[in-house]
This record gives sequence, C-alpha cells and structure tokens, in this order.
Amino acid sequence: MVGRIGLYSVLLANAVLVAVFFAQAGFASNALIVLGRLTGLYAALLMAFQLLLVARLPWFDRRIGMDRLTSFHRWTGFSVLWLLLSHAVFIVFGYARSSSLDPVNQLVDLAETVEGVLRAIVALGIILVVGAVSARYARRRLAYETWHFIHLYTYVAVVLAFTHQVAAGTTFASSPVATAYWYGVWGLALASVCAGRLVLPLWRNLRHRLRVTAVVPESDDVVSVYITGRDLDRLPARAGQFFLWRFLTKDRWWQANPFSLSAAPDGRTLRLTAKRAGDGSAALRHLKVGTRVFAEGPYGAFTTLHRTRPDAVLIAGGVGVTPIRALLEELHGHAVVIHRVSTDRDAVLHDELRDLALARGAELHLVTGPPVPDRLAPRELARLVPDIADRDVYLCGPPPMMNAVLGSLRELGVPGPQTHFERFSLAG
Repeated sequence: MVGRIGLYSVLLANAVLVAVFFAQAGFASNALIVLGRLTGLYAALLMAFQLLLVARLPWFDRRIGMDRLTSFHRWTGFSVLWLLLSHAVFIVFGYARSSSLDPVNQLVDLAETVEGVLRAIVALGIILVVGAVSARYARRRLAYETWHFIHLYTYVAVVLAFTHQVAAGTTFASSPVATAYWYGVWGLALASVCAGRLVLPLWRNLRHRLRVTAVVPESDDVVSVYITGRDLDRLPARAGQFFLWRFLTKDRWWQANPFSLSAAPDGRTLRLTAKRAGDGSAALRHLKVGTRVFAEGPYGAFTTLHRTRPDAVLIAGGVGVTPIRALLEELHGHAVVIHRVSTDRDAVLHDELRDLALARGAELHLVTGPPVPDRLAPRELARLVPDIADRDVYLCGPPPMMNAVLGSLRELGVPGPQTHFERFSLAG
C-alpha cells in the first residue's frame, strides 16, 4: 500500500508541475493547438512514468509486486497511446485551421518544415504497432518472444519522442527551470531502466556466479532444480519471491523463464520447482549439473513484509504451492495451509509440506476433487478456518481458482490489506 501511494503521489505531483509549466509558457490563440500541446506534455510524462514501471527497481517491486506493476504498465501504455493520438490530431487540425491546407497536407508540411516532427511521426507509428500487438486478442496469438521483441522498439519510440520534445516543445524551452525539469524527468527514467534492467542483474550474476547443482524429479511432470553460487547469503531473496531464470545451454541461453522459489533461501542454495507446461519448463528435467545460470531478481511482493496479523492462512492451488511452501518456512505464528488439487497425484511437494507443517505446528488440509462444486466456497473456508477474518491470507494458484477464492474471502469479510496474492502466471 505504501508503495502504491508513493507511486500515485509522485505521478500526481508531476502532473501538477507540468500544468504549471504549461501555463507559464503561455497559450496559443487556437484552442486545438492548446489541447494538442497539453496532451503531448502529459503523453511525455506518462512515457517517462512507463520507464519507471518497467525498471524493476527493488524498492517498488517488493512493495507493489511485479504483477501490479505490469497491470499499471499496461493501462499506462494505452493511456500514452490515446494521448499521443490526441496530440497528433489536435496539433494537425489546429494548424490546418490557421492555414489554407487540409489536414493531410498540413501534416506533410509540418514534417518537412518543423524540426523533430518527422521523428514524432515515426515514434507514434511504433507506439501504434506496440499497442496493437499488446491488445489481448493479438497477445494471445503471439509467442512471448515475438511480442517481447516488438515491445523493445518502445525504447526507440521513447528516444524519438524525447528528441521531438527538445526540438519542438515550447514548454520544454519556456524557462531554464522547465528545461531542467524535463531533462531531470527523462534522465531519471532512463537511468532507472539502465540500473534495474541492466546494471543490477549483471552485477549480481557476476558476484554470485550461479550454477545448477542438482535436478530432482518430483513426479512425472514436476521437477526441482537446485542452484548454488558465491555469497548467496548476500542475495536479498525472500520466501515467496521469484526469479527470471536463464539457463546457459546452447539451445536455451536466450530464453528466460519465471519460476518461484520453492524453498526459503538459506544463504547456500536456491530451489525452484516447476510443472511441465511448455518448452521452457519441460527442458528443466534435462539440465546438467554444472550448467551456468543467469538469474534476474528476486522479484515479487508476495512475502512476509506486508503481514498485518500474527496468524496466517496459506492457500495454494496445484503447483502454486511452491511459493506457499517457501513462505511456511519463514512465517511465525500459527498457520493453516490449504492445498487445493484435483487428485492426490497433483499434490506437488505434499510430503515436504506435511513434514514442515508438523515441525512448525501448522494445520495442513489437502482438498481434492473436481472444480465443481467449489470446495473453497465461503462456507467451506469458514469450516476449515473459523477465524479466517482475523488472519493474513496468502493465495497462489491458477487464475480461475484465485478469482473464486478472492470472492469467498470478500464474502467472509477478510479485509483487503490482509489478503496477499500475486498473479503467478508470470512466476509459474
């Protein structure tokens, strides 16, 4: 909550500052041009904000979580798209009103005579393409690698948009303070991306030199991978978090897969456990001991950092038990663990979970059966955990199961701040 409030406060404060600089620069006589300049400024601000959202800075990630940052990123991205389209339309039609040209010829004239406009047109074209492939219909039909490669062109659009603002932005050059502000905003955003996406991962991997030490099949379609390295006690990983793992084999070095830690970090070993769901997870079973690993992270706010109550309920669905099992090692106070699976064979790491629950004095419930009837409906949850409204609830599993349980928790009156979850479609 603190991270989200801080993020909103920073954005709101900057939005007010942009309005102040815009007013100080003076208004054009044409209302369409005024609207065009204002929407352009707010598009620039949101583009810089976008960079902050994708920078994967540890402070924000631990307090907000990558899933929520990704959601903010998605909505901010579409806001940027509509603001840029509005900016282009208002500016072109505004200048066309003041001249004898039609909008199309006016756009051509601006591109030929005003420095930076052509770069802005190219930037807008890139943003339109990225927006199109990010729509849900298109996203579901594209391979992740294809979508990600296209998405990288957003950085080209950002650079082009910034140079357009420097060359043609009246507010940018209206005063030394405004110029310093915009350079500061863009500089901070770009520096954040470089630090979070490049410098920090490279530094950590050079320092820790991770490698595979064991590959242990847990069942026919589930495997655990044990990883060690240097100075792992200095790696700021916590139970419940995940990494983007890149195993440096000749056929997989280019592919990063997100998997949760399935055991609390002990300063010597990291463990991930994954169910075969695609090429990336299926290939884990064939990793060789000694394989070098490049890991980005740790990521995620699904940790004990946000606890509000002394006791907890841990609810897992299927392989979503992996971060739950890690959390159980780190939690203090009484815990109730509920593992929802279709059959007993799907109860990944159940023996470990049972022994750990016994050692820590926790209750363990294995709930089996088909999705209907809902065995985690409000009445069933209240039967398993009568005091659930007085506990922190940690939830991880497939999206349909999570949505159903979140509805049950609301019906049972569990306050929002006591409910902790992340959409582990990214973190497997």
